[in-house]
Amino acid sequence: MNPPVCKVLDFGKYKYDARKRQNANKKKTKVVEVKEIKMRPSIDVHDYDTKVRNMLRFFKQGNKVKVTIRFKGREMAHKELGRELLVRVKDQLEEITKVELEPKLEGRQMIMILVPR
Repeated sequence: MNPPVCKVLDFGKYKYDARKRQNANKKKTKVVEVKEIKMRPSIDVHDYDTKVRNMLRFFKQGNKVKVTIRFKGREMAHKELGRELLVRVKDQLEEITKVELEPKLEGRQMIMILVPR
């Protein structure tokens, strides 16, 4: 015969320890943020380089980057300029990133999402 075995413990202390373990596990997780870089189709070379440098910094931190090209006025007639700019960004960063969302047009802006490898 095996009698039932139970352990007497302080329930308040048990709940406290469970919450401490839960908070410790929560601290270990890394929340991936989506950083946004906004550009125009007629961006200058130096401004473009600065934006790419910021993207590299975001990737080193482990974040995703959403690249947005905003069109104004008659720039909507030349959407291929925005697509070329996004392809240029993708080609320049292809060894450290991969494309999660291919370039697509949403209203007056074209977006692409890159994630670190």
